Amino acid sequence: MPPKSLALQSTSLRVAFITALGVAAMAGALNGALMLGQWVAQMEMRPTLAPAPAPVEEAEATPPPPPAFRFDAPLPGRVINSPFGLRQLPWEENGRLHEGVDIAAPSGAAVKAAADGVVIRTGISSSYGRFVEVVHKGGLTSLYAHLSAQAKGVRRGAYLHRGDVLAYVGNTGHSTGPHLHFEIRQGKKPLNPSFFLGQSFAKADDLPLKAAAKVSRKVRRATVSTWPQGVGAKPGAIKVAHPRNGRVRARIAVQAG
Repeated sequence: MPPKSLALQSTSLRVAFITALGVAAMAGALNGALMLGQWVAQMEMRPTLAPAPAPVEEAEATPPPPPAFRFDAPLPGRVINSPFGLRQLPWEENGRLHEGVDIAAPSGAAVKAAADGVVIRTGISSSYGRFVEVVHKGGLTSLYAHLSAQAKGVRRGAYLHRGDVLAYVGNTGHSTGPHLHFEIRQGKKPLNPSFFLGQSFAKADDLPLKAAAKVSRKVRRATVSTWPQGVGAKPGAIKVAHPRNGRVRARIAVQAG
């Protein structure tokens, strides 16, 4: 049995050791808490970096829809030499409506479809001569007359794209020389083609139907290049001059107003 004094010493050492461990643990905890506080303080002092803005993708501009109606000249680059409106020919006693326009061109010049459409009539008329008629959207039709011949494949029911060759200029029917007589109609109502040729329209409501249907009260005196065979005139009613260039000019009394 150990002496009582040694047992007391051993107990005192254990208590001192445990106490030292506790003090060391507390010191470590305090040091850890201090270091954590310093780290948090440093983080708070650092400037906050704002997140980079997300790249903005510009939306591509949506192209406008194609026009619903577009009309090209049936004889590009050619001149209208007889407009739409009231007209009096040298062999006529009174003026009457010229329901289209006449476009001067040599025989054989290619005539093109003014707009997309379907051929509804072809044939030969005593007045129009050889002709082609095409129906388009919106109840519009176009007529090509005084033709020398139709293009290959142009027949009733054939679909034509704008710019397709449909016929060739001629001098058939009641014609005063090689040219194209061109009409645009809505149903049976004649419209002035000058309001349509070379124009595009976004929708049907934009079509100038009202303006194109107006007819001036002025009667235009016509100038012709040839005198149709079999067409006579009252003696003295018409004075005809034959200038050097070969064009026939008739001087007649025309009402204007």
